[in-house]
Amino acid sequence: MIKNYLKIAWRNIINNKVYSAINILGLAAGMAVALLIALWVNNEFSYDRFLPDSDRLYQVRRNFNSNGETLTFSTTSLKLADALRSNIPEIEYVAESDGGSSHGLMVGDKKLYLDGIESGNDFFNMFKYPMLRGSAGTALKDPFSIVLTQATAIALFGTDNVINKVVKIDNAYNLKVTGVIRDVPSNSAMQFVKYVIPFSFLEQTEVWMKVSHGSFGFNAFSIYVKLKPGITYAQVAPKIKNIEKGEDNINAKNSDVIMQPMPDWHLYSDYKNGIASGGFIEYVRIFSIIGILVLLIACVNFINLTTARSEKRAREVGIRKAVGSQRIHLIFQFLIESTLITFMSFVCAVLFVQLALDPFNRLTGTVIRIPFDSFTFWLVTISCVLVTALIAGSRPAFYLSSFNPVKVLKGTIQVGRSASLSRKVLVVMQFSCSIALIISTVVIYRQIQYAKNRPTGFSIDRLMATNLNNDLSKNYPALKNELLQSGIIESISNASSPATAVNMHNNIEQWPGKLAGETVEMGIVSIADGYFKTSGMQMLTGRDFNNKASDTANAIFNEAAVKRLRLKEPISQVITYNGKRVKIIGVVKDALMGSPFAKAEPSMFLYSTYPQYNIIYRLAPNVNPHSAVEKISQIFSKYNPAYPFIYRFVDDDYNSKFSQEVLVGKLSGIFAGLAILISCLGLFGLAAYIAEQRTKEIGVRKVLGATVSQLWFLLSKDFVLLVIISCVIASPVSLYFLQNWLQKYDYRINIGPGVFIISAIAAIVITLITISFQAIKAAIANPVKSLRSE
Repeated sequence: MIKNYLKIAWRNIINNKVYSAINILGLAAGMAVALLIALWVNNEFSYDRFLPDSDRLYQVRRNFNSNGETLTFSTTSLKLADALRSNIPEIEYVAESDGGSSHGLMVGDKKLYLDGIESGNDFFNMFKYPMLRGSAGTALKDPFSIVLTQATAIALFGTDNVINKVVKIDNAYNLKVTGVIRDVPSNSAMQFVKYVIPFSFLEQTEVWMKVSHGSFGFNAFSIYVKLKPGITYAQVAPKIKNIEKGEDNINAKNSDVIMQPMPDWHLYSDYKNGIASGGFIEYVRIFSIIGILVLLIACVNFINLTTARSEKRAREVGIRKAVGSQRIHLIFQFLIESTLITFMSFVCAVLFVQLALDPFNRLTGTVIRIPFDSFTFWLVTISCVLVTALIAGSRPAFYLSSFNPVKVLKGTIQVGRSASLSRKVLVVMQFSCSIALIISTVVIYRQIQYAKNRPTGFSIDRLMATNLNNDLSKNYPALKNELLQSGIIESISNASSPATAVNMHNNIEQWPGKLAGETVEMGIVSIADGYFKTSGMQMLTGRDFNNKASDTANAIFNEAAVKRLRLKEPISQVITYNGKRVKIIGVVKDALMGSPFAKAEPSMFLYSTYPQYNIIYRLAPNVNPHSAVEKISQIFSKYNPAYPFIYRFVDDDYNSKFSQEVLVGKLSGIFAGLAILISCLGLFGLAAYIAEQRTKEIGVRKVLGATVSQLWFLLSKDFVLLVIISCVIASPVSLYFLQNWLQKYDYRINIGPGVFIISAIAAIVITLITISFQAIKAAIANPVKSLRSE
């Protein structure tokens, strides 16, 4: 019986090639979108879950009570690491870290500048990345040791068999290789790690580290912990919450210690009221919904086209019932046909996804593949295909099998019109989803452009940056003079933070007008002379630092800091910071050093006589950037011969802040386009069917004098009306969700009626283009041929 059903299904597919192709391609496109999104979502959820005991790994964070507002920070103190290690027996391991940094590595004439991490001795006891060489328990015990990833080892030595070989770091210290780990996968929050250096190396080589264990208020580090087997976070949370409050320090007294589990690091980066409530997970949910909607749109096409052509199957159903077929047999037959088409669509979908993976991976920065060798993948996928076949085929199966054989064989049943209403409802539903996606794409694009056009408060044009290492720090005065004398740059300075970020935060202890118990945590940036001139930040009042040692007791605030401290006349006011009295000598205009979607954060700039971590320099006007980089490289190489010249343009750093929103916008546009394409495929098929059904009516109208434009309008108006209804439904629904999405941004657009009008016009134009071919083809047909059978 099943063999017979398959033969009938195959014959129906062959005998109706156009409709079969539309059905298969439409369903394949929807399944391809759903499969691609499912692979991407699975990849996002897989972050760090491949590590053994990942559910026992946590990062320590602080909830800082700032006058009733809870601010969550990932920076913590070394004293907190010591306290967790000594006082919380439920914790198995503690590893402090600098959070990640860049160093120059040199072996012979091989010179690399790579990102890595300095971390405590138990790092590899916690993060069990496969150790190819060496021992995880002892790899970081020697302060002057280093563990390399396999790719780094091969790049430096040409092999991964490098135990006990020596790597020179920053042209200053020799480190012995004590381990080689497999390269950190792309679906890891620590994929930046190319090497690991013991944290004790920092403590022995950096003078300032000697005092860093003394206070809970010195928050400049990251702490990772691993709980003992069988211990839950709920058991530990009450013990660590108030662990800092015994210290007489405003920062400590107002901080609650919390921990975030490793599987949440990637998806839940945004904290609200001290709770991880959002982040990339929001976009994962959005695209999961989009994948389901696009697949449903494809299923609607299948249902509509199958039920629309039901008249051609009506006599078949009547005859089968007349010769004894039960309705259950007919339902089973049509479901078999649906399943066959769905599996054919699935094969096409897998092909489409395979072809799309390379460009998709480049767009999203992922390394996704179809796991053909995974039993779980096939089990889940085939189950989804069967569910899709049931969804797509159940309506046609139950509808077609319900025909009365007597009425069908007498020709008294109007099968084409009986499903008209439900068909229109389905068309409205699928176009509502498609139009909502178009509206979302337009709003996301406008929000990105709105933020990009926002005044930054500093000039990123022709501004470059280079990280400072030991050699550059020693030679900075000579480097600065030669660069300025070359005429290639017009100004140069350095700072503790990049031009587009604030790396350090601390509390202000006292200021004029401070209320009892009031706290303020502020961004702290140490800068050299010429910083504001080089960055292009505008001095509003007061003066700049004058390149004298006496300015180390002075500070310059931005507007947000003045407003936060309620200082009406800030110049010459004295505050207390880090136990020292500091005088405000100037106020600069707010600059977007943080998120371009958020308000400028309160920041204080301090003068430093020592070169800081980031050199910034501005190219002279009318200098060709390409030739300028070559000349600057030669000068840097003169003062930093051990390592290659590494630079970046600040405008690239700034634009990277939009990467997440730009990715979402691009993906939304692509999926909205595919949703419209799938909807239009179904519309094309329905238009062809209706034109075929009304062939004789069109012929009669032409004989009576109807013009082509009149006939085109006759065949198009019903579809256009359905699309207009879809626009009316999609607009308020999308408005509700988009307004909720925009609430996460302090700096955001207002959604006006123009977005909905543009989207509606686009949908109507696309609809008219889709159906016009069939409408005009029917309108210009020879009426003689149409009426010949009469």
